[in-house]
Amino acid sequence: MQLKVILPNMQALRTLHFHKHLLNLPPKIPLSHLRYTIICHLRQFHFTSRHHFPNDSTDVAVQGWAAPPAVRENPNGENVPSKSTTNYSNVSKARVYEVVGNGNKKKGKGKTKTVWVCSDCGYDDGQWWGICKQCNGVNTMKRFSEGVERPMSGFEVSENVTRSWLPHQSVRAMPTKLTDVNKGINQSNWRIPLSGLFGAEVGRVLGGGLVPGCLVLVGGDPGVGKSTLLLQIAAIVAEGCDMGGPAPVLYVSGEESVEQIGNRADRMRIGTDEIFLYASTDIEDILEKAQTLSLRALVIDSIQTVYLRGVTGSAGGLSQVKECTEALLRFAKKTNIPVFLIGHVTKSGEIAGPRVLEHIVDVVLYMEGEKYSSHRLLRSVKNRFGSTDELGVFEMSQSGLQAVSNPSEMFLSEQQSDSEFLAGLAVTVIMDGSRAFLIEIQALCVAGSSVSRQVNGVQAGRAEMIISVLIKQAGLKLQENGVFLNVVSGVSLSETAGDLAVAAAICSSFLEFPLPMGIAFIGEIGLGGEIRTIPRMDKRINTVAKLGYKKCIIPKSAETSLSSLDLGDTEIVACRNLKEMINIVFRKH
Repeated sequence: MQLKVILPNMQALRTLHFHKHLLNLPPKIPLSHLRYTIICHLRQFHFTSRHHFPNDSTDVAVQGWAAPPAVRENPNGENVPSKSTTNYSNVSKARVYEVVGNGNKKKGKGKTKTVWVCSDCGYDDGQWWGICKQCNGVNTMKRFSEGVERPMSGFEVSENVTRSWLPHQSVRAMPTKLTDVNKGINQSNWRIPLSGLFGAEVGRVLGGGLVPGCLVLVGGDPGVGKSTLLLQIAAIVAEGCDMGGPAPVLYVSGEESVEQIGNRADRMRIGTDEIFLYASTDIEDILEKAQTLSLRALVIDSIQTVYLRGVTGSAGGLSQVKECTEALLRFAKKTNIPVFLIGHVTKSGEIAGPRVLEHIVDVVLYMEGEKYSSHRLLRSVKNRFGSTDELGVFEMSQSGLQAVSNPSEMFLSEQQSDSEFLAGLAVTVIMDGSRAFLIEIQALCVAGSSVSRQVNGVQAGRAEMIISVLIKQAGLKLQENGVFLNVVSGVSLSETAGDLAVAAAICSSFLEFPLPMGIAFIGEIGLGGEIRTIPRMDKRINTVAKLGYKKCIIPKSAETSLSSLDLGDTEIVACRNLKEMINIVFRKH
């Protein structure tokens, strides 16, 4: 049907807008499809100059919108096919619209072109109406948005890369019985062992070794030693002393060049031939390079520097970090290759990026260390394959991280048996996960001090309570003294096991009576001055005995349960309350 529009500008546009459904519509597609397209040729409506009355040359030409007819007339009156009758399959410049659900507005940061199309007659409008203006159909207007090319997700990237070189599974995966999962798997050899003292320390934190196909995230402050830690782990895995021989490990860095990593490895005396270094930030490129090697492990340094093509945002953004991690997770599960990720942390000490990052990975490790201390602590905050109570202790040296066999040494000062400065020093045992540490508590009592209380490493409320109990129940005249408390090496005393050591240190300083060497205090103090037992007392006592301490002060209620322990030369002294402890410890022989 040919429509001649001879009205002025806006009136011609409205008339054409209401009747353009009669012009060259695409084939009707069933409404059962949630997504279909309407192709509107850009030349379907064109701007032209027409006269109100073509036969009257005196009229002034008026500009308006006209639809190209299917046929046009030449000056001789013959019908000639119009050039605008173009097959839709050959249209090069077309606008594609896709349906968006039931009409709810799609959330997004960018603006998208939307159009409301009648599902019955094809009439479209720029806004929603309750009825179609053309066919008067009720609730037939469906919302469409301008189609854009959907970016590739991390799942699809890992699928595309691994599908090309993994063995093709002809049988579709089906649910498996729990009893059939572990058949044929030797649990003792299932994990990848880490040899040496350093490997044993890391393996303890991981739960007994490295699980094949796991995704491990390591976080920590800048300069704490994350890259050094993973380079040493990569060297142990590549050497494979307990795994039947060496195997390739790929270390990928987005922050350092290959030469810089090689220089650090040379300083750490790492000379294995099976570590491959690669500098890249493209996830697809990294996974393709990993395809060429029969890897035993993959290290990414760091997850905030890599990106995935087609994903919105720059490297380190929320979308990029999430999609890149999902791609690496899929790669690890498909290939059974362990993947290590280094993660940056924020000012508050949390892993930078979306919180979902810690939910995706299997293991989350945090590396901690004081700014002016050479000791580093590696603790697990999430572990799908083991306990989160384990703690690894290392010391940073010129040749890398060294495992600390006796962690208590880092919390104890050098004591001299004939020194008068031992007054005010007491030792207690704290638990961090399954490991026991001996720490030293210092106290200083100053008569007439302008500062009444100052504590460092001890909870202020707990310290005030212990001092008040000493005044009330033990009879110490501490009201006129300023009391200063400190925990050596900056450790925070968060459990009540150190109450007895705090009280002993205050008594030692106030009475100016140095505590004997080789004595430890373990117990909780109640408001009545009684000494209460604490959890895992046997583990603490064994640690004291192994370190050669001669005497240990414990609660009277725990004496019976510890009678079966073989403590060697360590003497157990049980006390009911603070007065009894003071009379036993601060007694001149």
